[in-house]
This record gives sequence, structure tokens and C-alpha cells, in this order.
Amino acid sequence: MDRRRRNVLQLAAGALALPALARVAAAQAWPARPVHLIVGFAPGGGTDITARMIGGWLSERLGQQVVVENRPGAGTNLATEAVVRAPADGYTLLLAGLPNASNVALYGDLKFNFMRDIAPIGGIARDFFLVAVNPALPVKTLPEFIAYARANPGKVNMASAGVGSGNHIFGELFKSMTGVNLVHVPYRGAGPAMVDLLGGQMHVMFAPLSITVGHVGTGRLRALAVMTAHRLPQLPDVPAVAEVVPGYEASFWAGLGAPRNTPAEIVNRLNREVNAALADPTIKARLDAHGAEGMPGSPADFARLIADETERWGRVIRAAGIKAE
Repeated sequence: MDRRRRNVLQLAAGALALPALARVAAAQAWPARPVHLIVGFAPGGGTDITARMIGGWLSERLGQQVVVENRPGAGTNLATEAVVRAPADGYTLLLAGLPNASNVALYGDLKFNFMRDIAPIGGIARDFFLVAVNPALPVKTLPEFIAYARANPGKVNMASAGVGSGNHIFGELFKSMTGVNLVHVPYRGAGPAMVDLLGGQMHVMFAPLSITVGHVGTGRLRALAVMTAHRLPQLPDVPAVAEVVPGYEASFWAGLGAPRNTPAEIVNRLNREVNAALADPTIKARLDAHGAEGMPGSPADFARLIADETERWGRVIRAAGIKAE
């Protein structure tokens, strides 16, 4: 090989290596400007609270502001698509959650593949849910509720935050595992649904602990069961659904994601910072007060959760014939 050809090949090899070297250098310098955390829900809800809590922590730890941007619409798909289309440079993150897993079955025309196009960073929190009924319903326990619903098919109204929402698919799973016939009544959000549950127009709601526990304390709602695998320390006298319906468990979860091909150095740095937050006593106390618990783990752990939840809720959605409106 002559010297000129060898020089050309060396220059070509160097040119091919430049993008990789540039990505490494960028990752090492990250973050050099504010980071944007995109949330697919309106301000003020439980997911938004989670995003702002972790955003505040990351702002302090990274030395750059983490700006929470709310982009509600299309069941979080607008927010997800914005992150999918963003540069993979660590400056645009997604508050990922249960809707990203369930939307795969709910929507037939998604413009992205969530598990392919979003790099999992790590779990943040899991929200606890209750089976809550209006006290006017003549039941005091979960077995009594199941018996009542079986004796009155099509006469028990189940409120939800909307078609395909967590409340809805959690209720559909309950229906399939117990054989009861509950009438699904979707609302435009959990707030209006809760108003009618309190008012007696609705009979039952599979609802977050954060918006129900206060009403349970005042007697305006009755908690029949928690939807975790075991009883909760916040409500030690309330049984788990699984004590009556073996294998039943459901919760709303959230974590961080980034555009695919985001440098591993950035993904791992964010994962470490999120896990540090979840080990902090103040953050733990805030989650507990909100009716939630931390979900520490690796990016691979979060990827497995997303895959498992996508398969699980896909089965429920297809069996119930649910389609996004």
C-alpha cells in the first residue's frame, strides 16, 4: 500500500470516528443549558406533581434548570411524539407512564413505536389506587360489592377519567376477573368523575389514593380495597383486592425517558440522580403524602416494566374492545 492511499484511509477512518467522538464530548459537557421535561398531562394533576418534584431535584443536582412543559392531548401521545422527534442530546426528556404502555393497544395510528423510539432512563413513582364507592351503595366490603354487582348486572355505574384511562382499564381488569357487569361512564378527567361519585350519580371508581383518602376519612366515600398486592400502611384496615380476587393488582406509574440514541453516559447519569432522589427522606415523605412510592432501578428495569405493562394492558384492552375516542 502506497503512502498516499494509506493517508487517505486514515483520514477516512478519522472522519467516521468524529461523530462518535463528538457525542462523547457532548455527553461529558452535558448539561450546558436548561433541560426540558415534557409531560403529557395538564398542570396540577398527580403526574404533573411527580414531574415537578423530580424536575426540582434534578435542577439542583445537574446545575441547570429542568423546565417542566405540559403538553396534554391525545392521551399523552402529543407529548411523546414531541420527544421522539427531539434531538437525542439529553436536553429533551419525557415523563413516561402507564398511558404510553396502554396506548399501543388503544390507538391504531400512532406515529411512533414507544419501546423502539424512547430510551428508558428509570422509574420514578407508582401511585396507589383504591376501590372507592359512594356510601349510599348498600355494601361495606369487597365481597359484598361483588355479590351486589352480580345481583344487579348493568345497574352499577363505574366512573373514570376517560376512555382508556387508568381508572377505566383497572375497572375492566376487575370486571374480567370477577365476572361483574359494571357500566363504564367516562368523564373528561378524574376531577369531574370524583364530583359525581361523591354526589351519588356514580357508584364506584377505581381511583388514586391521593384524591380519595381525604373523602374516606370524612365518610363521604367508602374504601373497599386497595389495589396493591398487599395492604398499605396508610390504610392498614383496608384489605387488598388480591385478598378476595387472587392475582389482581393495578397501579399508575411514571418514569423518565429520552429520545432513542441518547448517549448512554447521559442516560446513566440521569438514572443515578433519580435513584438518589428516591433514596432521599424528604422525597420519600412527599411521595408517601401523595399516596405513592418510589420505583428505583436501572434503565433495564424500567424497560422490562414498560414491556410487561404494554403486554398486560394490551390484553385487557383488546378483550374489552376499548378504542380511543
